[in-house]
Amino acid sequence: MNKFSQNKDLTPDTAKLLDSEFSLFEEEYKKNFSSDESKPESIGSPFFLHSPLSDTGVLLIHGLMAAPEEVREWGEFLHKKGLTVFAPRLSGHGTSPADLSARTFKDWIQSVDRGHTILKTCCKKIVVAGFSTGAGLALQSVIRKPDAFEAVISVSAPYKFKSLSSNFAEIVNGINNFCHSLGLDRHAKDFVVNHADNPHINYLRCPISSFVQVKKLMKKVRNSLPEIKIPALVIQGKGDPKVAPESGYAIFRLLGSDKKYFSWVDYHLHGIVRGTIGLEVFKEVESFLAACRLVSCKPDRSS
Repeated sequence: MNKFSQNKDLTPDTAKLLDSEFSLFEEEYKKNFSSDESKPESIGSPFFLHSPLSDTGVLLIHGLMAAPEEVREWGEFLHKKGLTVFAPRLSGHGTSPADLSARTFKDWIQSVDRGHTILKTCCKKIVVAGFSTGAGLALQSVIRKPDAFEAVISVSAPYKFKSLSSNFAEIVNGINNFCHSLGLDRHAKDFVVNHADNPHINYLRCPISSFVQVKKLMKKVRNSLPEIKIPALVIQGKGDPKVAPESGYAIFRLLGSDKKYFSWVDYHLHGIVRGTIGLEVFKEVESFLAACRLVSCKPDRSS
């Protein structure tokens, strides 16, 4: 696929890296396609929204079992504010649950790193933002690369899960691995049902191994939150049924930044970055970016 090569607004390096990223998705989608479980290709594809006149970009990261489409409304909002946006596809996502089951949080970090490399070719300043597991990856990106980002935005990061299936994930995963090692595959419980907020986007089965990987990621994040010194915004849903609501304030309290902000969103579902409730989140993000002098609060181009 050479989707970006002919775009005169892009540098050759940007176009080349984008083409490579989209080609990788096409390849992995075809390899892992499941007629029963894979979503349309457009759901899983990464997306790039370019603002040629801006020097600021946002690396926007979706959550577990989701796909870039999950954060598209957020990305379009930011693009209307004059920012370039790239939403990478995390490894194992946008394809099939079986594909995800073989991936680790280190694979997801590599996906995010490639997205950062793309934005560096066209933006001088980069904000990293994410929802749910994507928020954990955003925080980890700052911990790993403390001088690479202007600000970080964490929405509903899974500092602590509420579900029993996640609390016992390591034990169940260990039993599964033991069963597989003995050839007793039929006795393994590799997946649990995912009661998805956006079933047209999310996988409807979650690999137990993925819960283990998210918990490993968040343990690394938790231990290093005081190292984050850049401006930070933390948003958490009060009625979140999947991530314990106290997670947001726990992250906020541990952040080492002297310019940090916390906001509650009153909502009964985990997913708060789409639809009407998403607009409430986006306005909080806009105010934060304006305080960081990364956007203007003037009316957007569609007004």
